[in-house]
Amino acid sequence: MSEPETLNATEIMRLLPHRYPFLLLDRVLELLPGERLVAIKNVTISEPFFPGHFPNYPVMPGVLIVEAMAQASAVLGFRSTGTSAQDDNVYLFVGIDKARFRQAVQPGDQLRIEVHLKRAVRGIWMFTCSASVDGTEVASAEIMCTLKAVS
Repeated sequence: MSEPETLNATEIMRLLPHRYPFLLLDRVLELLPGERLVAIKNVTISEPFFPGHFPNYPVMPGVLIVEAMAQASAVLGFRSTGTSAQDDNVYLFVGIDKARFRQAVQPGDQLRIEVHLKRAVRGIWMFTCSASVDGTEVASAEIMCTLKAVS
């Protein structure tokens, strides 16, 4: 069995087309192409969404937690296929199933995102994803994507 890869923010940006303020991954801790990925997002009070969501009780929007899981899925997909956004490819959402939110994510939290490749059939990739803070699951979903050439 090969050793898991790690990626820093610069290496993540070589794979994904996302940039500030929409890049939602800070580091990949473990990556086994074709299998799984573990990434982190450090949630800070300076996030651009906190002033409006909500001023007196800042909470990371659930849709952005799902987006962070989707970005982690795309990194796993890109590394599994040997492609990247630099090759004029993007991973597009095809569907989201079984999305659940169990706990609020707030400034100071470190979101740990785990993604497992469930299957890839006829160009549709399905990933099982979970996000946790301090060992407690805060969200989960099944995410389906497809790789699309955009050139």
